[in-house]
Amino acid sequence: MVEQRRYSATSSSSSWFAHFRSSAVRSKALTPPSLDTYARTTPGETLVRRLGLFDLILLGIGASIGAGIFVVTGTVAHDAGPAATISFILAGASCVLNALCYAELASRFPAVVGGAYLYSYTAFNELTAFLVFGQLMLDYHIGAASIARSLASYFVNILELFPFFKNHIPSWLGHGGKEFFGGTLSINILAPILLVVLTIILCLGVQESSALNSFMTMTKVIIVLVVIVVGSFKVDVSNWSPFVPNGFKAVVTGATVVFFAYVGFDAVANSAEESKRPQRDLPIGILGSLLVCAMLYVAVCLVITGMVPYKFLGEDAPLSEAFSSKGLKFVTILISIGAVAGLTTTLLVGLYVQSRLYFGLGRDGLLPSLFARVHPTRHTPVHSQMWVGMVAGILGGLFNVHVLSHILSVGSLTGYSVVSACVVSLRWKDKASNPASSRWISNRQEGVICLVLVACSGFGAGLCYRYDALIWLLAPIVTGILAAVSLFYRQVYLEPSGFSCPGVPIVPAACIFFNIFLFAQLHYEAWIRFVVLSIVSIGIYAFYGQYHADPEADPVRLDLNG
Repeated sequence: MVEQRRYSATSSSSSWFAHFRSSAVRSKALTPPSLDTYARTTPGETLVRRLGLFDLILLGIGASIGAGIFVVTGTVAHDAGPAATISFILAGASCVLNALCYAELASRFPAVVGGAYLYSYTAFNELTAFLVFGQLMLDYHIGAASIARSLASYFVNILELFPFFKNHIPSWLGHGGKEFFGGTLSINILAPILLVVLTIILCLGVQESSALNSFMTMTKVIIVLVVIVVGSFKVDVSNWSPFVPNGFKAVVTGATVVFFAYVGFDAVANSAEESKRPQRDLPIGILGSLLVCAMLYVAVCLVITGMVPYKFLGEDAPLSEAFSSKGLKFVTILISIGAVAGLTTTLLVGLYVQSRLYFGLGRDGLLPSLFARVHPTRHTPVHSQMWVGMVAGILGGLFNVHVLSHILSVGSLTGYSVVSACVVSLRWKDKASNPASSRWISNRQEGVICLVLVACSGFGAGLCYRYDALIWLLAPIVTGILAAVSLFYRQVYLEPSGFSCPGVPIVPAACIFFNIFLFAQLHYEAWIRFVVLSIVSIGIYAFYGQYHADPEADPVRLDLNG
């Protein structure tokens, strides 16, 4: 009897692992888009296509340019000097390569929401897609809470311009927060209120939220242009000499910092199901918004380093301080308004992207179907939208989320790397095995190994750079180059229809290498977060996702009741 129970337990365990293994490697089929799919506008047929090209470009700009343009530019210039301009150019060039990868996949998956999650689900497997979602979502949740707190602080700053409010607004309402238990809790009332307002706007409909984003984005872009034009008349070119005062390493370090000022173009990819002409507009929206952001960052950096010697730039509000020192007080008021507009659009788009990701997973069964329900008249995933607003509201209202900033960006870097790998994989996913490949390993497996080698090489090079072990830097670089060369010569690639990323597989391999190089520069707690969250995500998938997932879920025929 004991032997029977033991055999039954062993058999059950083997069956569970077999099911887990078979489920984890499932993937979605890549189906070509149809014009009928693009034309969905009637109730009961999922989200509605109301975003044009201009809306998508403003969506990308709104996601990328927040208060960072008023803060990060000066912070980096304080360390790299006027050469911070080169830092922005380097980071922008790297992001353009990532954007090219996103643009190709957005063109190949124009009909369905999901972004990096959907791409990895199709190119690799179900478990990889769920892991990507987990890493991205933690970034979004913490980032939204942090931005909400900053927005509350800037909002109070504007109120305090009026004498009635000056020094009469308590800290628990907007500035920072009222701390308890040694700072473990930090109560802030205004941040959740702002999140509730933006969540309601997003629930009303994509047209309404897009109109707000367009208005706020145009406002902040106009203010930035005013700052550039007015500041250019106060530039002293002698402040640009020496241009690289602290060496090129400071410039590279600055590029790793400002890289995150560009992220946000993935928001355009996640609007695929609400774009009027996704196959044409998504690639243009991704690349167009990124190029506009790059030009604005570079121009602001040149102006601020020309107005004030880089050594005297402030850390917290460099633009405001620079214009105040020149007697231009009215511009500092505009900067505060621009910061509020910038943070509002960044937060609005961030909440929008989160809800669409939850919507995609709910539709595929990896999360409860509640997340996939669409309002019958507003055509928005209200339950997903309310959930992400509630999570951000709790974090922003109760905790000092700024202390968690050093574990951010893990999701963005890993997500971008996986997207680049998806471009390569989907080019040879359905190709027959190359006769030149080793007999004991398939063509596809060899390609995946090469992609992993490129990523490991980037991490190794990043560690060597971080800890000044430059004598060992050549080894991982050579390994990454050899892996990329192997990808180029030992695989057969197919040109996709629509937008095509140039230089495949070299450009995607370079993206992976540099993204993971930056990953190695993050705080070690970010690495711990990556490992712990991956384990938690695997656990959630093992006990829920693998039993409910449906890779064949039809995104077109979506029941309003989930």
